[in-house]
Amino acid sequence: MESTTLVLVAAAFFAAGCVKGVSGMGLPTVVMGLLGALLSPLTAASLATVPTFLTNVWQLFSGGRLGPLAKRFGLMLALTFTATLAGTSLIVRLQAAQITGALGVVLALYAAYGLLAQPFSLSPLWERRLAPVSGLFTGAITGATGAAVVPLVPFLQSLDLSKDDLVQSLGLSFTVSSLALAMGLAWHGALQIDVGLISIAATLPAVVGMIAGQSLRRRISQALFRRLFFIAIALLGLEMATRTLRG
Repeated sequence: MESTTLVLVAAAFFAAGCVKGVSGMGLPTVVMGLLGALLSPLTAASLATVPTFLTNVWQLFSGGRLGPLAKRFGLMLALTFTATLAGTSLIVRLQAAQITGALGVVLALYAAYGLLAQPFSLSPLWERRLAPVSGLFTGAITGATGAAVVPLVPFLQSLDLSKDDLVQSLGLSFTVSSLALAMGLAWHGALQIDVGLISIAATLPAVVGMIAGQSLRRRISQALFRRLFFIAIALLGLEMATRTLRG
C-alpha cells in the first residue's frame, strides 16, 4: 500500500477505536464503512481481523461474568460461529460492488433501528426462541459483509442485561464472530501476508482510539453520542448502498 493509504487506514482504525471505546461496539462496522471507498470490502475485512479480535478480547474480559454469559448465550454463539464460517464464501466470491451495497443496506437498517426504534424487552421464553435465529442471521450477515451488528445488537439490547453485562456480552459475541470471520477468510485463502502485517500494525491506532473513547465516554452525553453515531452510520450506509447505482 502507498503511504497515503496507510495513513488513511490508521486514521480509520483510530476513529473506529474511539467509537468502540465510547459505545462498546462498532469497530469493524466503522472500518468497513470508512475504507469502503478506498479498498475492496474483502481487503477492508481482512485488515480489520486482528484489531477487531484483540479489542473484543479486551472487552470480553472487562467484566466478571464471562462464564454465566457464555452459558446463557452458548447456542447463539455456536450458530453465529458456524454461520459466519459458511458466510465467508460469499464475501470472497461476490463482486466488490455487491458486498458494498449489501453492507450499506445493513448499516442503514441498523442506524434506522438505533434512531427510531422504541426500547423493548424480550421475555425469557422469547429470548430462548430468538437466540438461535439471531445467531444464524448475525453469522450469515457477518460472513457476507464483515460487519457483525444485525440482528445481534438489537437482540442483546432487548434483554434484561445490566450495562456491564451488555458490554461483556457484546465483547463475547464479537470475539466469536471475528474469530470465525478470520478463520473463514484464511480457509478461502483471502488473508495475504502483507495485509495480515498491516492488520497487526493497525491494532495500535485502534487501541489508542479505544482508550481515548473510554476517556471520552465519561465526559460526554451518551444520548448525544448515540444519536450522532447513528446519524453518521445512516449517512455512510446510504452512500454505500447507492454507490453501485451511481456507477
